[in-house]
Amino acid sequence: MSLYWEGELEDRARARAAAEELAALRAGRIGESLTLVNEFSEIEVSLVQTRNGVRLLVEAPQSAQWVTLDPLELEALTWQGPATFSAMVGRPFSPLFPEQDGTGRDGTEQTGTGQDRTGQEPAS
Repeated sequence: MSLYWEGELEDRARARAAAEELAALRAGRIGESLTLVNEFSEIEVSLVQTRNGVRLLVEAPQSAQWVTLDPLELEALTWQGPATFSAMVGRPFSPLFPEQDGTGRDGTEQTGTGQDRTGQEPAS
């Protein structure tokens, strides 16, 4: 007996594309990675060279989530107050503001399966 679900092929294709994108980013690492750990989380941070310049790659190994940030996005973090970060921590694996136009946070089309680009289901 095999179990299948609606959108399985799309989920598999997105997960494969995300894995390939992450592998390409890791291949473009500049220098050594830095790992930050506390009792709540573990994060690996590294600089990566992309076709659009240098980005900061932030990976959360335990949840298999990752994001790349350009210098302006990093600067935007400095504009935020503690309430913004509390709101983000209070809704793990979910965007702070849901997308209204059907695109993902990286500008790619979402298929409506509720999964992010890593193929993981966000927590409700």
